Amino acid sequence: MDKLKAMQLYVRVVELGSFSRVAEQLGTSKSMISKQISQLEDNLGVRLLQRSTRRLQMTELGEDYLVSCREILKRLEDTEVQLQASQHSAKGRLRINVPMALGSTVLAPALAAFMKQYPQIELDVELSDMAQDLLEHNFDLGLRVASREFDSAYVGKKITKFSYSICASPEYLATHPTIQTPQDLQQHHCFEYSYFRHKNLWPVGVDPVPIAGPLKANSSVFLLEMIKQGLGIGYIPRFICHRALQAGEVVEILDDATKPIMTLFALYPVRQYTPPKVKYFIEFLEAWFEGHPYQDEDI
Repeated sequence: MDKLKAMQLYVRVVELGSFSRVAEQLGTSKSMISKQISQLEDNLGVRLLQRSTRRLQMTELGEDYLVSCREILKRLEDTEVQLQASQHSAKGRLRINVPMALGSTVLAPALAAFMKQYPQIELDVELSDMAQDLLEHNFDLGLRVASREFDSAYVGKKITKFSYSICASPEYLATHPTIQTPQDLQQHHCFEYSYFRHKNLWPVGVDPVPIAGPLKANSSVFLLEMIKQGLGIGYIPRFICHRALQAGEVVEILDDATKPIMTLFALYPVRQYTPPKVKYFIEFLEAWFEGHPYQDEDI
C-alpha cells in the first residue's frame, strides 16, 4: 500500500467527516476510500476510526495518529515549498477560509481573475462567517475583516480597508421620522447583525448608540435585502451595500458621523517557508483591491 497516500486520505476523511464526501471530492468511490483506510489500520494494527451509520469518530489512538500525520505531511509540504520557491513555481492546492458575505460579494470576481492568471493553482474555498482556526482545519490562508490586529500565531497581511454605511430605503425614510443625529436611531427599526462585535450598540459618532428592531440575522447580505424592502435600517459594510447605494435602492444616512474602519487581513500560519501559492495570492489581492476601492476612496 501507498502509506503516504493513505495518511493523506485519513487526514482528509477526518476533516470532512465522511468517506462519501472525500470520494466525491477525489472522484472515486466510497468503498475505495473505506478500503484504503482499512488497509492502513491493518498495517498499523490499530483501529483509527469508529464507524457507524450516522458518523465517524476517531479513537484515542486515531487522534494521536492524526497529529503525527499532520506533522509529517506538513514537513513534507515545507520541503516541497522550499524546492518550489527556488523555481518560483505557483501551483498546487490553496485552501482558503473566507467570510460568507465577503466571498459572495466583492471577493468572487477577484478569485475568478486569480484563477485565470494562475491556472495551475487549485482553489479550495470555504465560506463561513464563523471564525475557523486555520491550523486546526488545515487552511493555507484565511481572510478576515476586522478593526484590530490578530494574535501572533499567524502572519497578518493588510490587504485593503472598508468602511460602514448606515442604510435605509427611500420608502422607509419617507414614512418615518427624520434622522438628524445618531441618537435619533433609537426611535427607529434597526436591524442587528448576529456576529457584530458590538452586538446591539452601533458605534456612530462619539458614543455608541443602543439600537433595537424587529430583525436579527447572521448575514449582512440578507439584512440588506430586508432594508431594500423598506422594513428598517442596517449598519452594513460598504463592500456589501455599495452597489445598492449607487443604484439608489438604499440611501446612506448619518454619512458624516464617525464610524469604525475595517481592515481586510490575509492570515496564514507562521512557518519557516511561505508557499509561493500563498505569496502570489496575497500579492494578487493587494493589486486587485487597489484597483477596486468600492467607494472608500476617502479612507
